[in-house]
Amino acid sequence: MSTDVKIPQADTQAHSTNGKGVKLPIYMDNHATTPMDPRVLEEMLPYFMEKFGNAASRNHSFGWAAEEGVETARERIAKLVGATTKEIIFTSGATESDNLAIKGVAEMYREKGNHIITAVTEHKAVLDTCKRLEKYGYRVTYMPVQKDGLIDLDDLKRAMDDKTILVTIMYANNEIGVIQPVVEIGKLCHERGVIFHTDATQAIGKVPVDVVKQNIDLASISGHKMYGPKGVGALYVRRKNPRVQVSAIIDGGGHERGMRSGTLNVPSIVGLGKACAIAQEEMSQESCRLAGLRNRLRDRIMGKLDEVYINGSMDHRLPGNLNISFAYVEGESLLMGINDIAVSSGSA
Repeated sequence: MSTDVKIPQADTQAHSTNGKGVKLPIYMDNHATTPMDPRVLEEMLPYFMEKFGNAASRNHSFGWAAEEGVETARERIAKLVGATTKEIIFTSGATESDNLAIKGVAEMYREKGNHIITAVTEHKAVLDTCKRLEKYGYRVTYMPVQKDGLIDLDDLKRAMDDKTILVTIMYANNEIGVIQPVVEIGKLCHERGVIFHTDATQAIGKVPVDVVKQNIDLASISGHKMYGPKGVGALYVRRKNPRVQVSAIIDGGGHERGMRSGTLNVPSIVGLGKACAIAQEEMSQESCRLAGLRNRLRDRIMGKLDEVYINGSMDHRLPGNLNISFAYVEGESLLMGINDIAVSSGSA
């Protein structure tokens, strides 16, 4: 059973209602999605009405206002992950970012090699993208993970060969919440001249991420996992030491420096930027609060019940994640008997 105990402040008292007096369950499924922070919505609203312009329209004030909102958001995202503004490409979400990173590298570097390495525990946005590339002649190695949910770095070394062009390993798992040794993975990749992509969707805004210090070349970002809007995300693309290039997978007007064509979703981009700004200010304190709540929940459950098992490492885990198994109990059956708590037994 996967439970992310990050509960919004408004929901920590008891049960909220849906406005009609109907009691709602306590929401504990924040790995699937998070409620939008009211401050995010407030920042977005003007861009639906008075600031409705196209950010690519640079000949009048409506376009300028929209572009200003987009660039402010780009600055906020870049600051949160230690990047430059020119390294942030807006997308429709982490799934598109994963596709752009993996397919974009595969096409751009196909003359150098055709081998990609990933892990069996990746999100389907990564796994299915890799499976599609296999149909076009690419070789993909699907690495197992250890009992603690982490990859074995020695296995990664052995998996690399002279045709390896990309390693794509998620920063933090979307179910059990374990944090992979991204610094060591990135260092190994750079030593071998291999590009390192990480789906950082579950990590950004929850734990410190620095793409330069952590040797990350490409990183996928999503808004709705960090109290921002759905349907918007970004891809970090390293510009130097080394410079990484990706081929576009959507053709059109050449937006986002030719890497992602299509009219920008300005209100949602503004919302993503605001969510990143809030995370920048509050993440440290909030992470400590969440870890305390998580540990309290873990201790109470394990103190009251027998044969309860923690899935994955507790030493390398997101602060708001608790993933547990009960012996002889099937997850879906257990959830059918729980009406007062909204949790999941798997990935959304």
